[in-house]
This record gives sequence, C-alpha cells and structure tokens, in this order.
Amino acid sequence: MPRYFVTLIVAVALFMETMDSTIIATSLPAIAADLGEDPISLKLALTSYLLSLAVFIPISGWMADRFGARTVFRAAIIVFTLGSAACGFATSLVDFILFRVVQGMGGAMMVPVGRLVILRSVPKSELISALAWLTIPALMGPVIGPPLGGLISTVFSWRWIFWINIPIGLLGIYLATRFIDNFREDNVPPLDVKGFFLSGIGLAGLAFGFTVIGQPLFPPAFVVGLLTAGAIACAFYVRHALSTPAPLLDLRLLKIDTFFANIAGGFLFRIGVGASPFLLPLFFQLGFGMTPLQSGLLTFATAVGAIAMKTTAAPIIRRFGYKRILIWNALLCSTFVAASALFTAATPVWVILAVLLVGGFFRSLEFTAVNSIAYADIEDEDMSKATSFASVAQQLSISAGVAVGAFVLEIERLSRGTHEVIASDFPPAFILVAALAGSSALVFMRLPKNAGASLSVRAHKVGETRKSADPVSED
Repeated sequence: MPRYFVTLIVAVALFMETMDSTIIATSLPAIAADLGEDPISLKLALTSYLLSLAVFIPISGWMADRFGARTVFRAAIIVFTLGSAACGFATSLVDFILFRVVQGMGGAMMVPVGRLVILRSVPKSELISALAWLTIPALMGPVIGPPLGGLISTVFSWRWIFWINIPIGLLGIYLATRFIDNFREDNVPPLDVKGFFLSGIGLAGLAFGFTVIGQPLFPPAFVVGLLTAGAIACAFYVRHALSTPAPLLDLRLLKIDTFFANIAGGFLFRIGVGASPFLLPLFFQLGFGMTPLQSGLLTFATAVGAIAMKTTAAPIIRRFGYKRILIWNALLCSTFVAASALFTAATPVWVILAVLLVGGFFRSLEFTAVNSIAYADIEDEDMSKATSFASVAQQLSISAGVAVGAFVLEIERLSRGTHEVIASDFPPAFILVAALAGSSALVFMRLPKNAGASLSVRAHKVGETRKSADPVSED
C-alpha cells in the first residue's frame, strides 16, 4: 500500500472536521428558525464545539500511546460521526449544544492522532510531501463550508449538513481499520490528571473567550473573566508541567528550536491567516453586497492555490531551505493578506481572484513548512506529546485570529456609533492581522541555518556520510 494512501485517509478526516466547523455558520439562521430559537443563541453551538476541542486535544497524545493510534483514530471518527448524526436529529437548543460537544470530542482526537499516524507511517525524508496534503483540507474547509452550508440549507434542509458526514465517517472507519497500523508505546506513564484539569480549564477559557470577543453573546465583563480565568489556569499548568516528570503538554519541547518555531512563529502566522476566512466572506457580503454563493466562489480561489502547491512544496523547501522559506514567505503571505484591504466594490473580479489564488499558494507553502519543521528534531517517543502540543497551539491561534479581526470590526463600528458593519471597517482589520502574520518572521530568524535538515533527502544522506567519516560531527 502506498504510504501516501494513509495520508489521504487522514486528510479526508481532517477535511470533514474543518469543513463541519465552518459550514454550520452559514446555516445558523435556518437552524434557529426550525428550533424556534434566536440565532444569537445558536452561536453557543459554535463555542461549545471549540470548548470541547480545547479540553480534549491535550489528552489525545496520551490516549494514542496508551490504546494505539489506530484504535483512538477510529474511535474518534465513530464519536464524531455519531455526534454529527445526532445533531441532525436535534429538536431543541439543549440537544443541539450537547451533540456539538460530542462532535468536538471526536474532532479533538481525530486531528492530532491522525497527524501522529502520518508521523509514524512516513519517513522523515518524505514528511514534507506527506504533510503538504494536510494543508489542503485545512484551507479548503473554511472556504467551501460557508457556500455549501447555504446551498444545503436553501435547497434541502439544514439537517443534511450533519447527515452527509455519515457515509464519509463510515468510509473512514473502514479505511482506518484496513490500512492504518496500530502504533502504540510500550511504557506509558500514568495519566497526568492534574494537568488535564488545569489545561482543560485554561485552554477552554482562552479559546471560548477569544471566540466571543466582539460578539453580543455575553457581556464584556464575562468575557474578561473567561480570559482571566483561562490565563490563570494556564499559568498554574506551566508551574505544574515544569515540576512533573510526565506532563500532558510537555513544555520542555519548546527548548527544541524547530518545535519552538512551529509553536511561536506558527501562532503569529495563523492569527493573520486564521482571520482571513472570517473577514473575507463578511467583507464581500456586508461590504460589497454579494450573496453567500458569490462570496464563496471568490474565496474558493484560496483553496485552488493550495491544491496547486501540493506537488511543489517539497522541492521548493529542499531547494531554498526551511529558514529562508519561513522568513521570506511569511512576509510575502502577509503582503497578500494586507492586499485584501485594497479591495473595493469596483475592483475587477479577476484581480480579486488572482490575489486570493496566488496568496493561497504561498500561504499553503508556509503551512507545509511550519507544520513539518515541528517534528524535524522530535524523538519518536515524544511524537505524541508534540502532536498534542502543536494541535493546541494551532486551535488557540485560529481562535485568536478571529478574535482580533472581530475586535477591530467592533472598534470601527463603535467609533461611528452604529451597529452596521460597512466596507471601510475591514481594511484596518486586514492590515493588523497581516502585520501579526508578518511578525512571525522575527521568530523564524532565530532558527539555525540548517534547520529541518533531517526532513530533506539530500541533507539526510549528506549528514549520514559526514557522520560515518567523522564520528563527532552532528547531522
């Protein structure tokens, strides 16, 4: 069986999760009308899903080591599919929120454990190409989800948004059983229960708080309280993690330059990139008066650019090296994000498409480099901890990106003293998130010149040759 078939299985599961998390946003009015609820109240379904992710992602690595990667990955698909099916049968707001929590539990295990499966199935020299596949569903989900959600809700019923996951989930369960090995560790330490509760409270508070900033769901004092409680719990977790031998999220991994670059630099970069799928549809619809379908067809260009990158990412990274790609491409990507601030109602469609297409290409290249360099210097026994850690940072950064974009829109709206969002509110938001994404280059500058060499076929062979000639030299 080709190694990349395993990658494709995980990519399909990741696409199902990322698309589901965005497709629901477009359908909230239809769901609210059917359940007899206010649309604002239905946003709790979005935040409850994020809460579930924040709580259960940290435990995913330990679960995979204890019970086996295939066992946990397959169980995650089952839980996600059952939760999705149940959402389609919800008859009240309470039911719907509860079933979204169940979905989040499955998604929290499915994504990081799926990435762990790839890391243990593919040699490091082929990891760049393998992880390039995973950037595509991560980028396609947010751009396909909104127009697809609107189409299904209009033509069929909002319940089919969740039921379409059933055949995909069943196929994923079969393929995981048939083709994925059940990797597991022999000596697994006891579960870090204290760390689980501290990280759950801290990450849930931060993720939830970031998500509801700028939204009329809760009063500002409640949001500040959430963020404060989350920060305090995370501070206690840091103290705990540095004093326990087997923490749930091992902060000692940050001593590794390449992993630190993924966490810190990737966090800043994803703030800018994570805000774009949130800002662009609103910009096109509220600013330019486009329909959801018209907006979706434009933003889909980003996914097309990501697909075009798939076969070229590995040669580009091997040709120029990780450090140069991460620095200069981060600046280039931030330029394309900032370029969205120049869009007006008179901007030709082909110009918008070109900016989003090319921007999607380079953005996906940066994702591939950031995601793969995280594991360049991670030992096999630490892979599960690294995937959990990286997944937590990724989820928080995307939530923070949406929060930053929403906060700027809220400030612009309040400065005019109205509740209406207009086109002129968006350029400052794009410029700010672009600046944050570009600032990631400062983190990547700290990398050594040969960072990520273990992921390059040529570098790996050269290193082995040097090692055999000089026992004291390091690869």
